[in-house]
Amino acid sequence: MAFRRRTKSYPLFSQEFVIHNHADIGFCLVLCVLIGLMFEVTAKTAFLFILPQYNVSVPTADGETVHYHYGPKDLVTVLFYIFITIILHAVVQEYILDKISKRLHLSKVKHSKFNESGQLVVFHLSSVIWCFYVVVTEGYLTNPRSLWEDYPHVYLPFQVKFFYLCQLAYWLHALPELYFQKVRKEEIPRQLQYICLYLVHVAGAYLLNLSRLGLVLLLLQYSTEFLFHTARLCYFADENNEKLFNAWAAAFGVTRLFILTLAVLAIGFGLARVENQAFDPEKGNFNTLLCRLCVLLLVCAAQAWLMWRFIHSQLRHWREHWSEQSAKRRVPATPRLAARLVKRESGPGALAASPALSVQPGGRLHQALFPESPASLQVTTKTEW
Repeated sequence: MAFRRRTKSYPLFSQEFVIHNHADIGFCLVLCVLIGLMFEVTAKTAFLFILPQYNVSVPTADGETVHYHYGPKDLVTVLFYIFITIILHAVVQEYILDKISKRLHLSKVKHSKFNESGQLVVFHLSSVIWCFYVVVTEGYLTNPRSLWEDYPHVYLPFQVKFFYLCQLAYWLHALPELYFQKVRKEEIPRQLQYICLYLVHVAGAYLLNLSRLGLVLLLLQYSTEFLFHTARLCYFADENNEKLFNAWAAAFGVTRLFILTLAVLAIGFGLARVENQAFDPEKGNFNTLLCRLCVLLLVCAAQAWLMWRFIHSQLRHWREHWSEQSAKRRVPATPRLAARLVKRESGPGALAASPALSVQPGGRLHQALFPESPASLQVTTKTEW
């Protein structure tokens, strides 16, 4: 299974070999785990990589349901799905993005941003659909009180835990992809910022048992990001198409407001009224005043930072736009002066007959067209205008 057409071979396990074959290496490791399911001796270990661990039977009114909580074995599952994500990343890059970028003939800078937005559009779209399905089926939208009631939410349904494991796998896989995709040095700090920001928020919601609130906040955030990267792709296809950027700009501010309001409502007011307020890591309870303040400060600081970057980029864009518009509207005064001088003379041979209007150095037309030339400066010192 080769993801890229190669015209030259590299030394085994060299740097270029790993970069050009990282998806094939990941596919071989995944295949080894899947083959382990076929044998009874290795099946138990293989399930440790594939399925979420720490399942518990929780009694309900209809009987018993299987729920999950987190633990150290989740790291093994996340590692397996990191390799799955690397393979999917290579498939999207090879069979979709590379074929489209060849037709667009983009520059190196635009090509790098096109690949970034193309990958994130696929991820955000799938995450929005998946997250919306989980939120609706679990009833978090119809019953907002469930976001903080019965805290701590230690036991998670299968789809909730699997969603968080896949989210952690994706954002962790994005770190080595900076090396595999040979991202430009100028782009690495910016991409590291939002990768680490997502990792902190997703891991924080998962480990602090705020999974319900985290799902709703991720749904809002991913919807806005999907709109932004879609607008970016449309702009690369047609630079005159900026309508989606206006829609994203409006949605961005509204999303920041909703996220801050929901975070303050759930953490600042909802958890503050829950009876069980104690710090007990063994039971997964982190509902103390200090923990609530730290989480709120983290969310508010992240939203303020995103809003500041948004305002800064919008102001810069507007300045560039108005400077371009003013440059287009500004008409040079010298051609107008030359046209008026021509109109004053009569007859088709006026230019040739009048020495003052000749294009020779010192002529009036020469001065109009080239006001800063040395000859015109000499003439103006001799004659008054």
